[in-house]
Order: sequence, then C-alpha cells, then structure tokens
Amino acid sequence: MTHLSTLYAEKIAAGELKPDPAQEAVLPLFDRITDGLRAEPVKKGFFRKAEFQEVKGLYLWGGVGRGKSMLMDLFVDSLGDIPARRVHFHAFMQEIHAKMHRAREEGVQDALAPVAQEVADSVRLLAFDEMQITDITDAMIVGRLFEALFAAKVTVVTTSNRVPDDLYKNGLNRQLFLPFIDLIKDKMEIWEMVSPVDYRQDRLKGSEVYFAPVNSEARSQIRAIWQDLSGGDALPLTLEVKGREVTLPEFRNGVARATFFDLCGKMLGPGDYLAIAEEVKVLVLEDIPRLSRNNFNEAKRFVTLIDALYEAKVRLICSAAAQPEMLYVEGEGTFEFERTASRLREMQDKDWGDDWGDRGQ
Repeated sequence: MTHLSTLYAEKIAAGELKPDPAQEAVLPLFDRITDGLRAEPVKKGFFRKAEFQEVKGLYLWGGVGRGKSMLMDLFVDSLGDIPARRVHFHAFMQEIHAKMHRAREEGVQDALAPVAQEVADSVRLLAFDEMQITDITDAMIVGRLFEALFAAKVTVVTTSNRVPDDLYKNGLNRQLFLPFIDLIKDKMEIWEMVSPVDYRQDRLKGSEVYFAPVNSEARSQIRAIWQDLSGGDALPLTLEVKGREVTLPEFRNGVARATFFDLCGKMLGPGDYLAIAEEVKVLVLEDIPRLSRNNFNEAKRFVTLIDALYEAKVRLICSAAAQPEMLYVEGEGTFEFERTASRLREMQDKDWGDDWGDRGQ
C-alpha cells in the first residue's frame, strides 16, 4: 500500500503520465483517505471490540476527459490489502436490484437490508465510476442503501460529470431524492476537478471520425476508437423521457455507442434526442444507410438527431453508406437534407466540440 501522490509521481517520472495541476491538486484528498483506512481500529469501552473509524469519502466531479476515472483507478490499485472494490455505478445498481429480487423471492420483507449488509461486510471502500441517477427506481433505493453503507463505516469515492445538486435533475418525484444529496455532502468531500486539458478530446484531434462506406476496415477503425475512448468497459444506459425509456446500448463516462437502427429505426422524437444530447458527450453512431422515400421516417429522425447533437456540440463519430452529400440523393426531403449534410461535414472538423467537456457542469 502506498499513497496515490507517490504512485502518481512515479508514473510521471516513468513518462506514463504528464504533469497536470488539476490532477495534482486532488492527490492530497486521496492520501487523506488512505491514511484514514490505514489507521488501527479503536476500542471504545472495556467490553467493546475495537472498531474502524469513519473515513470521509470523496465526490470528484468535473468535465469529461480530465482524468477523474484514471486517478480513482490508480487510487484503488494503491490500497494493497485494504478490502476495496471499484465498479461502474450503473453496474452496481443493476447488481443491487438483482440481489433484492432474489431476497424478495426468499420471502424477505425488507429486501434492501440484507443486500446492503452483504456489501458492507465485503469492503471498507467502494469506488464508483460515473455516478449518475437517471432511473426513478435507483433514485428511490440509493438513499437508504448509502445510509446503510455509511452507518457501517464504508468509505465511498466516486467520480461524476455532475455536481451533486444536479443528480437526478428534473427527475420524477425528485423531492424524495433530495435527502440523498444532503447525505453525499455530509459524508463525502465534494471536489470539482477543473482543467483546461481534455485528454479524451485530444486523442480525437486530427483523427478521422466519419467512415464511408461501411466495410470491414471502417468497422475495425470504429472498434479501435471505441476501445480507446471507453476502455471496453461499457454498459447500457437507460434514460427516462416523459415516462418512457430510451436506451443507449453501450455507454461509459459520457461516451455512447449505438447503431442507426437503435436511434432512428425506433419511434423516437425530438425530446428523446435532446435527452441523449444532454447526457452524451461523444456518440459513436454506426451503419447509417442511404436515405430515400423508402426509409423516409428514419431519415426524418436522423435529421432531428443530428440537429440535437449539433446544437449541443456533441462529438460525432460514425460509419455510413456514403459521404454526407450522397446519403440522401432522391425522394422527398433531399433539399432539407442539405443542411444535415453540411452539419455532418462541419462536425468532422478536428476542433468540433472543443467545449463538450464543459457541458452539464
């Protein structure tokens, strides 16, 4: 076990990382948690067993691509034999739901209690990547779950693209969720990581982002970009839009991957695309077909999707049957599509969406 600041310095010296003042500023907060977790149990009273003391956690938020997840992963790696778990927040909540379902099937009246106890018994530190609440079921559970974890002196570290006050923003029955935000502020140190450097965006600058036609080479390049941006660790993301569910098949830390059919072959509307554009910073969209009167409805949805992405400055990486100007060459709507083709061209510029990491803060 070592301090994160020591490990970070070693990575700098080895040339594996570049010095970054915003990252360096947060290192003492991680070191404080390490020292707290190292402390010996304290015995309060002659007949009571020694207990570990509560260690305040960390809520690290800021724009995408600033290195939050990288620092958290290094921190967990530095803890040695301290029982710790690093997990994507969405995956963790899916796991909790599954365990609660099994508890109910076994006749447990309060299904959350044994599940929370099981988690608390297994770790002293939980590290969540990308905390976000988009589902009302999660919103109703997470408060009680975290209360139980904090009562058991589990320390929580999490990254997020949103300040705590913006979690589950505009969600259904959000007033019931507000005590959880207060709990976060009480049990975790809130730290915004502000950096002018967007490492993920830098990796895209100068890279091709529009691949046509769709062939084995295009698919291979798209896979490589997705692997680089997501680390291969992605899960579906379900957004609630006016009581309906809109699902992105793969999502991690602001980067989403979907096919044309996923987003334009289904009955989605402007509100759905605006919700996607609000949540996503980079969209990898695959298999855009040629458009015509034969798929007019899908074409209209595609136009609406691109408008939403364009206005929100979402970075678009896509594979298509043809270059933008040749996607829609016959049938009703060709004139209107000229603007979409122009936007698709503009969105290929290496500097497009330079400010996307600042959205949602």
